[in-house]
Amino acid sequence: MSQVSLPKSPHPDLPLTALAPMQDVTNLWFMKVIAHYGSPDYFFTEYFRVNDTSRLNRSILAAITENDTGRPVFAQMIGESIPDLVRTAKELCGYNIAGVDLNMGCPAPRIYRKNVGGGLLREPKKVDRILGELRQAVNDRPLTVKMRVGFENTDNFYEILDIINRHSIDLLSLHGRTVKDMYHGTVKYDLIGEAVRRVDCPVLANGNINSATTALEVLSQTGAAGVMVGRWAIGNPWIFNQIRQALRFEPLQPVPLVEVRNYIDRLWQTPTAAKFPVRSRLGYLKMFLNYIALSVDAEGHFLRLMRQTQTELELFNLCDRFLLAEVTKTLALAPYSGV
Repeated sequence: MSQVSLPKSPHPDLPLTALAPMQDVTNLWFMKVIAHYGSPDYFFTEYFRVNDTSRLNRSILAAITENDTGRPVFAQMIGESIPDLVRTAKELCGYNIAGVDLNMGCPAPRIYRKNVGGGLLREPKKVDRILGELRQAVNDRPLTVKMRVGFENTDNFYEILDIINRHSIDLLSLHGRTVKDMYHGTVKYDLIGEAVRRVDCPVLANGNINSATTALEVLSQTGAAGVMVGRWAIGNPWIFNQIRQALRFEPLQPVPLVEVRNYIDRLWQTPTAAKFPVRSRLGYLKMFLNYIALSVDAEGHFLRLMRQTQTELELFNLCDRFLLAEVTKTLALAPYSGV
């Protein structure tokens, strides 16, 4: 089975950029918000849970069917039941998707304990069977994989890379930590470089790419075809534009904090907002602000005080205090460490 060609990038002269799939974050609304500030080349949906009773989740499907960003969207699945993965992949191919992506990297314990997501990395033989069946089912568009370098260690790493080659996977997004590392510790970019040399498909380097500068360093160190950015695109939706500026040796345009304040307003006005009680809307916004705060205030006061706010008024007054007080202040080009 030969490889299928990936969607063309609007920036064919540059390495690829992608927004990492993140549960409860990369929905249709967030894709539209990101697109407002400068889209990546590729979007990936939150994962569709796949089991014997699963049906395609309507709200995740909206990220495909109602997507007007003009960018390709890959549909991500998580599961381990081969017949159900095949059924779901075929259903997804009935929609306007860029390809089908298999999640083999989710590090949440409640996920990997079910032997799905990152849990699959413990079972290369199972991965071999899953990818073999999926490749036959998805033969007219890309079949892609998102994974980590291992579960607890990297013992199965090369074996799984060889399986990816055997089934002509079209794109590999590789997070350079193990499942057990979660989001802590050093990212093994050297192993991403090993994967780039070993597999026949393009590789997107993923893991702690928190600025345009880091993106360039990682591309140069790994030789990857592109970068996939997750959490740091929440804190800085301008990051994909900044990466393109850096790749073209253009000076990075500083983002005034007043723009960050507008971004927060945009996040607050989600289309489904009216259906949610204010308390859960605040919780949802604070999830985003956890990342934004790291590029706004080096001392960590904004982060600490933001977490303590209880009402919409308190939260927005605090945002005004930190973001509108000094007109000349701009967003840090990389998150502050040690906050």
